[in-house]
Amino acid sequence: MNRAQGPENRASDWSLLERVVRLDESALAALYDRYSGLVYAECIRILRDAGAAEEILQDLFFQIWRSAARFDPQRGSLPGWLLVAARNRSISRLRRRDSRENDELTENSVVLPCNLESVAAQNELLGRVKIVLSGLPNGQREAIELAYFEGMSHSEIAGRTGAPLGTVKTWIRTAVDTLKRELT
Repeated sequence: MNRAQGPENRASDWSLLERVVRLDESALAALYDRYSGLVYAECIRILRDAGAAEEILQDLFFQIWRSAARFDPQRGSLPGWLLVAARNRSISRLRRRDSRENDELTENSVVLPCNLESVAAQNELLGRVKIVLSGLPNGQREAIELAYFEGMSHSEIAGRTGAPLGTVKTWIRTAVDTLKRELT
């Protein structure tokens, strides 16, 4: 039987929670030491994002700190609750991320007023796009190319370029604004 699942640990989990109710920080630290690896591994497995996994881990243990009195040992084990909560929060985070990425696509879209049915119009537009792209600063041009030609998300671009996520978002927004202004 796994150390974290043994009956002696279940009993000590609840005694540690009782100490957390009395605001004993060392009891929370003991629970964190015991289960943080398990929770983090579950979050990483689902999210594949260390920062998001760490946020969920921190949130769950903060929730234990705030509401330890509400845990009921008759309803299940603490590690079971932690795993289910980590899984649910991770899936919710993925859904929000997907929704934001769809919003980013809508927000960063360029709508062109011309009819692109003819090859000549397409070629003319492509030439104009190339000229505008070549005039963009390097960071903006690279971010746009990675986002639109390689389909990378803002987070992936930040990872590839080493630039902070906020900088990548600014580069893309500024570049899209320039493209809109120059092409419409």
